[in-house]
Amino acid sequence: MTSIYDFKALTSKGKELDFSQFEGKVLLIVNTASKCGFTPQFEGLEKLNRQYKDQGLVIIGFPCNQFAHQDPGTDEEISGFCQMNYGVSFQIMKKIDVNGEQADPIFKYLKKQTGGFLGSKIKWNFTKFLISRDGKTIKRFAPLTKPEKIEKDIQQMLG
Repeated sequence: MTSIYDFKALTSKGKELDFSQFEGKVLLIVNTASKCGFTPQFEGLEKLNRQYKDQGLVIIGFPCNQFAHQDPGTDEEISGFCQMNYGVSFQIMKKIDVNGEQADPIFKYLKKQTGGFLGSKIKWNFTKFLISRDGKTIKRFAPLTKPEKIEKDIQQMLG
């Protein structure tokens, strides 16, 4: 795979999502968890989604249970939790692995493109990848980086 637009993944409802439809958009891909200390970041992500989606921002959350088993629910439970507790209206995907041999191909690609402090590993829930409209520039943000702290980067990429 040579571009983020070459990938497909399953939504929380089991429907295939073709990333080629996001060409020309700014993507924010996040590995999420519903029982994590960073879970309140859903609020900030949804705020960014509401503020910038009409300008071309697409946020996609990938639930992951690899870090201290902080997302043990079913895809339906996770999606419902996000909507009920944080009003999440951006796309929540099927639960995946982000590290190891079973890691989702999208995260293998993102890790290879960005490296990061831990090299080819995702450190924890809520690691964020911001991808430019042309799919070439990918910025990686640590779990501790709150969504509002990357707003300027989003504005630049949307600009």
